[in-house]
Amino acid sequence: MGTLFIVATPIGHLEDITLRALRVLREADWVAAEDTRRARALLAHYDIPTGKVVRYDEHSHARQAPRVLNALAQGQRVALVSDAGTPVLNDPGLALVQAAWQAGHRVVPIPGPNAAVAALSAAGVPAVPYLYLGYPPRKAAARRRWLDAVATLPVTLVLLEAPHRLHATLQALHASLGPQRTLVIAREVTKAHEEFWRGTVAEAVHAWAERAPRGEFTLVVGPPPASAPAWSDADLDAAIAAGLAAGEAPSALARRLAQASGRPRGEVYRRILTAQDAATDPRTETPP
Repeated sequence: MGTLFIVATPIGHLEDITLRALRVLREADWVAAEDTRRARALLAHYDIPTGKVVRYDEHSHARQAPRVLNALAQGQRVALVSDAGTPVLNDPGLALVQAAWQAGHRVVPIPGPNAAVAALSAAGVPAVPYLYLGYPPRKAAARRRWLDAVATLPVTLVLLEAPHRLHATLQALHASLGPQRTLVIAREVTKAHEEFWRGTVAEAVHAWAERAPRGEFTLVVGPPPASAPAWSDADLDAAIAAGLAAGEAPSALARRLAQASGRPRGEVYRRILTAQDAATDPRTETPP
């Protein structure tokens, strides 16, 4: 019976790796890597032979999984590494882990770096309980439904985002979770340009509107306060504008924002109709 090791590797700084992980990588017969170039660079940095690295990702699973399972059946040791951080959380490793279990092999975790936990540890918000969400859906309507489902949960939310979708996700957080939730934006964690920004959702929308985001982002959203402060008219109107721009139906938008803002649903619905009228009234347009 072979052993499949789930090895956490650095998310940026090459020194963020455990002694045990280095030993396992050195003793492994094969290293199944999502990104072979990164894996070889890591191994070379620690003088570990790179010839044992083989590709394993979502595109090669059908071809490579049988090879890995055959190696395990021969009693060999295979180390699974992701692009960066802890495997399986946001990569195709889950299918290989499931196949190894089904074939009766040992699966051993080698814990280490994780972007979500690293950001959460420095965010200054309650870490128990927290809900790890991964990446939001790319389409606006699906992203809105995704956030609406967790908006009122009394937990800290942790999610990841790519730089070119950060602005859209901040707008979605404002629309679904409201303007006053604490938000920590962690950029390029453990890397040379690491940055932590902390404020409210509303402040984040404003602060990042003029920035061109670069790097990888981890967002930590604090839990809703036990007694949420009332939304200002400006906050409510901004959320209405965001919802209408995303194509949300007025009735659904009124129901969602009434719950989030603490305002009566009828009042919210009237403000939505007013916003719609203003948007279609030619007299409100800016003259050329």
